[in-house]
Amino acid sequence: MAWRCSGTTNAELIANLAESGLIQSERVRRGMLGVDRAHYAPSSPYEDSPQSIGFSATISAPHMHASAAESLLDFLTPSSSVLDVGSGSGYLTHVLANLVVGSSSSHTPTTTPASADANDKPVPLGKVIGIDHIPNLVHLATTNMSKSATGRALLRDGHVKFVQGDGRKGWADEGPYDAIHVGAAATETHEELVEQLRRPGRMFIPVVVGGDSGRGGGSDGQGEQFIWVVDKGVDGKVVRKRIMGVRYVPLTDAPG
Repeated sequence: MAWRCSGTTNAELIANLAESGLIQSERVRRGMLGVDRAHYAPSSPYEDSPQSIGFSATISAPHMHASAAESLLDFLTPSSSVLDVGSGSGYLTHVLANLVVGSSSSHTPTTTPASADANDKPVPLGKVIGIDHIPNLVHLATTNMSKSATGRALLRDGHVKFVQGDGRKGWADEGPYDAIHVGAAATETHEELVEQLRRPGRMFIPVVVGGDSGRGGGSDGQGEQFIWVVDKGVDGKVVRKRIMGVRYVPLTDAPG
């Protein structure tokens, strides 16, 4: 499926996505409006299409970012931990952080007494971890996010962190996660990611069916691709649901 909601400004792009029903919630509208795509897309930032960002990677089309945000929205609260696998340019990582900690504040403390548990221990506020296997993309995402005052504040206050690693294995050091987004086509709904979901938790992941496997369990991405939503219940039961066909670059090892 291919929607065209392009605009000449960030505000027009977001308005077109909302008018087309691709953005359904006010929270997602505000979260995306608070991130200027021009800071993340090197050319035609307000076009509703994927674009190359170098290093054999792309920034997904805005309508796919909207779909991911809408799908994960119920799991994005002020105390949520989120993992963004294949964070690439850092755009969706920034949007997810807006949805977790709010897009209207330029500074948010890392803990709050108001959200203490029964033992009066302060509960950490939300955080989003962006992981990519390509060092240059980790640097690029940090640089892109630093272009705005709100982005710099999220990085400074520890609400966003970009790390290098094999995203197919997750990032257990910061888990478990209330929500996991995967931004490239995997060959499966990787069990290590499912294990790192909190109870309850949700993962949004494109999976390729068919095509040739690459080294390390990657894929050439040439088979059919579908978005799968993987829900883990409070009892640990995992339910997988296929929701739509898509086209992503493959989730692979870093170039050797």
